[in-house]
Amino acid sequence: MTVMPHKERLRLAVFKFASCDGCQLALLSCEDELLALADRLEIVHFLEASSQPQAGPYDISLIEGSISTPEDVAKIQTIRRQSRRLVTIGACATSGGIQALRNWADKEEYLRSVYAHPEYIETLATSTPIRDHVKVDFELRGCPINKGQLLEVLMAFLHDRQPRTARHSVCLECKRQSTVCVAVAKNLPCIGPITQAGCGAICPAYHRACYGCFGPCQQPNARSLSEHYLATGTASTTMIHQLRNVNAAAPLFQIESDRLERREAEPRNG
Repeated sequence: MTVMPHKERLRLAVFKFASCDGCQLALLSCEDELLALADRLEIVHFLEASSQPQAGPYDISLIEGSISTPEDVAKIQTIRRQSRRLVTIGACATSGGIQALRNWADKEEYLRSVYAHPEYIETLATSTPIRDHVKVDFELRGCPINKGQLLEVLMAFLHDRQPRTARHSVCLECKRQSTVCVAVAKNLPCIGPITQAGCGAICPAYHRACYGCFGPCQQPNARSLSEHYLATGTASTTMIHQLRNVNAAAPLFQIESDRLERREAEPRNG
């Protein structure tokens, strides 16, 4: 009997920037599934799970968190040089996260409000996604990410193919689950029609409007959706708050929220 040679295991690294660790915990929750991949995948750097990280190079690097300090910029560039494939996971890494709300604010005012000694804090004026600083091979959206989608990404790269994750809107998930549309039945400003699926449409199932935790879906028409809600009585400020959440700095959400903010600032006739 001919014994096939054992394939060398790919080296997986996980790194954290400005974030809450929720997406790393999604990886840790894949306990049984990761055991099944143990003969093909070796986790060599993951500070959330091990105190003995190994140096690069890495075959796959998973990056959680946004770039918020000058030190972050230098660090992500070093990681990129050490990584054959670099995957960003979660809203912070793919769009700047909830902390990107500072992009519309005064950094110095925030520092004075939060820290007793702001002079010791070195930070950037903005929170930005990883792709703004280095080449990214794949972006996995969500706050937090979907465990099944994460496993799909890992399996795809183990087999040298492109990951296949949902790009359609949350509305399709609501239809599949027979969830009553909260925008129609309750007149709530739900942004599910322009938000990428992956969360399981949890919020509408509990009679709450979607707030875009997976970022923009494929080919969203944010302006048309906003105008519909405004015409049916929703305030501009309400729509701005809906769009400026965990994916506030996702380009398509940001463009629309900025448009609504400019509209709100325009003088009213009469």
